[in-house]
Amino acid sequence: MNQKDFLTIVRPFQDKIYRLARRLLTSEEEAQDATQEVLLKLWSKKKQMTTYRNTEAFAMTMTKNYCYDTLKAKRSSNVSLVHTNYRDNSFDTVKETEVSDSVNWVYKMMKDLPEQQQLILQLRDVEEYTNAEIAEQLEINEGTVRTALSRARKTIREGLLEKHSYGIN
Repeated sequence: MNQKDFLTIVRPFQDKIYRLARRLLTSEEEAQDATQEVLLKLWSKKKQMTTYRNTEAFAMTMTKNYCYDTLKAKRSSNVSLVHTNYRDNSFDTVKETEVSDSVNWVYKMMKDLPEQQQLILQLRDVEEYTNAEIAEQLEINEGTVRTALSRARKTIREGLLEKHSYGIN
């Protein structure tokens, strides 16, 4: 496999690798390093790449494992999920502040979720993977994905309802 073939395979999901690393590591520099490391590892396995059923899933699993190893090495138990693409310029300042506050509140609640629920919520609701793809990437049962996703969403929903109904009763 030459460089052109490799880039043809890897380029479509290169940004997803970065976004996952960025959300798990929270530092832009660390996410760039992680992306580069994963791409280097993929390059070193370029001869085997054609035998993989789903190269993207393999790369995402490599990214997840690399990020977890990095976090363990730093002895950091805080995994922060950050999604900066949420902006709608048509909001006025008050609404934008309210939306920003709610989004920040959701991310704060996501930090408190178990690690697996955080990752599944990230992959499903932000990266828009299917449950089957998530199950394959995380090497878990699809039913486990559905259960973890349901529990994570319920926790977030209850937290938001509690926050927004505070003082009404």
